[in-house]
Amino acid sequence: MEQQAKAPQDLRSVVNFLRSSKSGMKVRVGVYNGKRIDYFKGKSALKALQSPAYAKLKNVPPVASDSDAQQLLTSLLPFAFFLRVERQPPPSSSNAPRQVLITQQQLFTPDDYFAWFYEGSQWTTYVGGIAMVAIMLAGVMFPLWPPIMRLGVWYLSVAVLALVGLFFVLAIVRLIFYIITVIVASPGIWIFPKLFADVGFVESFIPLWEWDIPQKKSKKKRADKSEKSKTKGSASPENGQSPSPSLAPADDSGSAASSRPASRAARVEDVPDDES
Repeated sequence: MEQQAKAPQDLRSVVNFLRSSKSGMKVRVGVYNGKRIDYFKGKSALKALQSPAYAKLKNVPPVASDSDAQQLLTSLLPFAFFLRVERQPPPSSSNAPRQVLITQQQLFTPDDYFAWFYEGSQWTTYVGGIAMVAIMLAGVMFPLWPPIMRLGVWYLSVAVLALVGLFFVLAIVRLIFYIITVIVASPGIWIFPKLFADVGFVESFIPLWEWDIPQKKSKKKRADKSEKSKTKGSASPENGQSPSPSLAPADDSGSAASSRPASRAARVEDVPDDES
């Protein structure tokens, strides 16, 4: 956009920081004019500008408070790096992103949402594209490689396959060992308990073994359950007995026929005698 080209270098550095993963901003995905677009909430941008990562940057406007951060973000709106949008009601499908619409009044508030119209630095995209083309050309020209390089690639592929096979063997062995220890020494022992956890490569093999002890329920969940049980107990009658319906006293002054249903009330009629 033309407005983005007119932005000063210090403001452009702020935008590059907010658009990068260093800012730690929570980015959501929406749909605008049939295309997917990233958007964020104003509060996350305020937190990013007051984070230690922003304080380490050079040649950027200083930010010491929420008012400074809000003023800086307001000064970025005329350059259309991001624009204020309104989220539409969620679609019928839970996995589908929400529709967003640009509002006419452009101002920055912490509780509003703002859509990105700036992709950031594209040098990583260019480098990745060039590397992909180079790898494809190298694969196509594999028969022309020198014998030493082809032999090295063969050894490398064998080593990768061996590592993958070792990983599967380790997974099977640890499962068998766990089943044996569950029978012999309950609750069982896991070898490399963090092997499939979302941790780094080194952390996956630390510790070497661990007892399979179930995690205790948090105090918050216990408090919620106790509150629910109290509410159920207060709602039910005492001693678990259902309340008996009250019987109204019978009115002795009324006749017996009046107490019966109308369909069962007996009728007495005079029948004329037949003298003939």
